[in-house]
Amino acid sequence: MPEAYEQHLVPALFRPFAADLAARAAALRPLTVLELAAGTGALTSALLTEVPTASVVATDLNESMVTAGSVREPRADWRQADAQDLPFEDAGFDLVVCQFGVMFFPDRPAAYAEVRRVLAPGGRFLFSSWGPLASHGFGAAFQAALEKALPDGAPTFLRDVPHGYADPAVVAADLTAAGLTLGTVEEVTLEGVAPSAASVAMGFLTGTPVNAALEARADAQALRAAVTRTMTEGLGAGPVAAPMTATVYTAHDQA
Repeated sequence: MPEAYEQHLVPALFRPFAADLAARAAALRPLTVLELAAGTGALTSALLTEVPTASVVATDLNESMVTAGSVREPRADWRQADAQDLPFEDAGFDLVVCQFGVMFFPDRPAAYAEVRRVLAPGGRFLFSSWGPLASHGFGAAFQAALEKALPDGAPTFLRDVPHGYADPAVVAADLTAAGLTLGTVEEVTLEGVAPSAASVAMGFLTGTPVNAALEARADAQALRAAVTRTMTEGLGAGPVAAPMTATVYTAHDQA
């Protein structure tokens, strides 16, 4: 999964927002940075480029992502870690950053409480989450193609998880429950560009948990082909582009 994720999803979906988030991080002038849910290192690399004087510890729950990320971005200190139980001392980082990872935390207030614990006095928590699925051109096209191929049982992973934490009021309540104060909230829309609709389809089909939902089916190959065909019909042949909307948040200790 990390290979498909890196090849097909990172360039189109994650790198545009990584550049934006890294620039925001640089404006805070951090010296010690902890990244949560780092994946294969799209934001990690952007952070190290934008803030070359900072030390960056990149973490992910998935060991295969940590292995892949440490190879692609060896300048960071990579650690496998659960965001809800961080293996770091109190007040050790002046910036905690997370790109499109908070949606996956089973207990977000617990994870945010850990962020609060490891933040140094005056530190900041900078993170992003996707907007509703309809606001993501590639994701919406994929889900529509998936539902066309499986009208009675299409996986709802994209809608429920990556795009299921899009209400700033819910985010603010979770932060407050953890002892953090919401600072800024900004909606950001950027354009994603991919070499083809088939590439995007391949990324979602094999680089996300949708893969597990389909691979046990006898008709998995035919379903993947149908989804790819529908996406190509909808987005066009050759290079494709689509708008993508996310929300960027900052938070700090209530104390």
